[in-house]
Amino acid sequence: MIFKKTDFKGVYIVSLKPICDNRGYFMRAFCKEEFKKHGINFNVHQISRSFNIKKGTLRGVHFQNIPYEENKFIQVLHGEIFDVVVDLRKNSTTFGKWIGEKLSKKNKKGFYIPKGFGHGFQTLTDNCELEYLIDQPHYPTHAKGIRWNDPFFSIKWPIKNPELSDKDKNWKLL
Repeated sequence: MIFKKTDFKGVYIVSLKPICDNRGYFMRAFCKEEFKKHGINFNVHQISRSFNIKKGTLRGVHFQNIPYEENKFIQVLHGEIFDVVVDLRKNSTTFGKWIGEKLSKKNKKGFYIPKGFGHGFQTLTDNCELEYLIDQPHYPTHAKGIRWNDPFFSIKWPIKNPELSDKDKNWKLL
């Protein structure tokens, strides 16, 4: 596993390294010890999946409020997405900024997203499947979001006119 720091303190792009032969490959999708080597104490509480039928589907930007904030590790099992992390930490020098990265089955990259950040993604292919490793149970009463097209953040989504849920269409602007 190769951990690449981002401009946001605590956020990493993690490249998984397969061991390949004529049969295919084997690789670690998560290793607690590797995370610890990078100062990340990540205890997985649940594993969730998201399946998205249509290219252009946008989910997010989501987060959980205190006291149920989440650390997450996101990986793509099938397809390709544009994954976005938004800094929502009000005392941060990068508050209100976002970073995006293409994650795919092919490039075998994942995003580690600590507490204090919002997360969203847009599918770049049909039939995308993602897996989330999360360190907290989900509390619907604390699940929040910001509007995907909030001008404060000015996220540059690659596909215009995304497929959205009613909930994601109606999050408040910051």
